[in-house]
Amino acid sequence: MADLGCSSGTNALSLIGDVVNGIDERCHEKTRQVPQFMVFLNDLPGNDFNSIFVSFSDFGRRLKNVGRRDESHSVFMAGVPGSFYGRLFPSNSLHFIHSGHSLHWLSQVPPGIFNEEGKSMNTREIYISKTSPPAIAKAYHQQFQKDFGSFLKSRSEELVSEGRMALIMSGRDTKEPCNKGTTLLWELLARSLSIMVAQGEIRGEDLELYSAPFYAPSLKEIEDEVLREGSFMVEYLEIFKDKIGSGDAKKDGVALAKAIRAIQEPMLCHHIGREAIDRLFHIYSELLREVMEKEEIVAVYAIVVLRRSP
Repeated sequence: MADLGCSSGTNALSLIGDVVNGIDERCHEKTRQVPQFMVFLNDLPGNDFNSIFVSFSDFGRRLKNVGRRDESHSVFMAGVPGSFYGRLFPSNSLHFIHSGHSLHWLSQVPPGIFNEEGKSMNTREIYISKTSPPAIAKAYHQQFQKDFGSFLKSRSEELVSEGRMALIMSGRDTKEPCNKGTTLLWELLARSLSIMVAQGEIRGEDLELYSAPFYAPSLKEIEDEVLREGSFMVEYLEIFKDKIGSGDAKKDGVALAKAIRAIQEPMLCHHIGREAIDRLFHIYSELLREVMEKEEIVAVYAIVVLRRSP
């Protein structure tokens, strides 16, 4: 099995443990021997795979202490650096693929948001907003179609017949691409950048050059691409909503700002410089606090299970 977009945090191996333990339970019910597992962890080459490998020995010891596992049980692991928008594994080599909170990241900022002079037509915004021209939403959707189609085609060649994929990504529950559940965090980040421009801390042209390589699709957009590619059958497709935060607006604002920073910092540093990052995310956390004192912020996820056609 493969985990695509595994990252390197404390939960990088949690999914693997869930799968292994689940199969262990089923094998016990049917009095079958637990199989061996080959696990491939994938992310971009800059990911800290070493930190995952260091924690693997403890992970293995924890598995051995769970349930009725015999001495022949084993889990093998390898890191596979590269973009999941292309081929990563040999043909017909995988039984199960998982990707959690990764597929909403596009392979690039959509080229269609720029005019002939190379300037963004999405003035002072970093993602789709209410003020964005229609061409912006269209460009983002087209980039999603291209990327998700490439993802499906590559995985269809790597999965065995009847193999499964379980995908979790940011999504939306409306037809319109400008949905508060998926645009609010980006709007607040754009506002934070604008505040720094107004205060002379960063240049306005730096903000014009930055756009988020992100897209939160609707269920129909996901299903349309699955049908267009043609190699998979949809077994499960639902929207899941989750309230963000604990109720302490100040604490939650700081925590959420740190989470967004962990993802966006490398890209933002390229545009506004590393020295401006601390100030940017301090402003961002304050804006988040103000919003969270007034209303709940709800994350919207699309949960997708696909089966490889025979």
